[in-house]
Amino acid sequence: MKREKNIILGVTASIAIYKACELLRRLKEAHCAVTVIQTRESEELIRPVVFASLSGNKVYSGLFETPEAWDIEHISLARKADLILIAPATANIIAKLACGICDDMLTCTVCASKAPVLIAPAMNENMYKNKITQQNIIKLKSLGYKFVEPRKGKLACGDTGIGCLAEVETIVKEVHKII
Repeated sequence: MKREKNIILGVTASIAIYKACELLRRLKEAHCAVTVIQTRESEELIRPVVFASLSGNKVYSGLFETPEAWDIEHISLARKADLILIAPATANIIAKLACGICDDMLTCTVCASKAPVLIAPAMNENMYKNKITQQNIIKLKSLGYKFVEPRKGKLACGDTGIGCLAEVETIVKEVHKII
């Protein structure tokens, strides 16, 4: 019997966050153990209890929360990860990773991990096409980060354009290619 793969699912504050619930469910169906790290801002859109219920695991967020057992949590999460998947990924998290900024649980875990990182952007078309965002994506790709490109569709602002989170099925297929 094959060992269950450990996926860290990083969730950021994109309106596409609701799709992270379906993504988590599909990963669990594929016999992956999923641990969620939410950015603080994403907690304003979906409460951690939802991800805890779907994953069956504690949800991590605050870098300086008191651990349940003595453990440097971002290091232990980084060590156990077979893959870190960030979906949805905002322009903010992409910029922080490209610049090596480690100021929250998710960025610290990514920085401390040797696991592959798969990023699924979701944002307004203007933000996605912004020259700085594109340069950050190019930089991360050159460093070995993988991306599932966003698709064209109806954006939160009502416009139609590139920036919609890739379909859940597409993301799951990319996860399986990597692990």
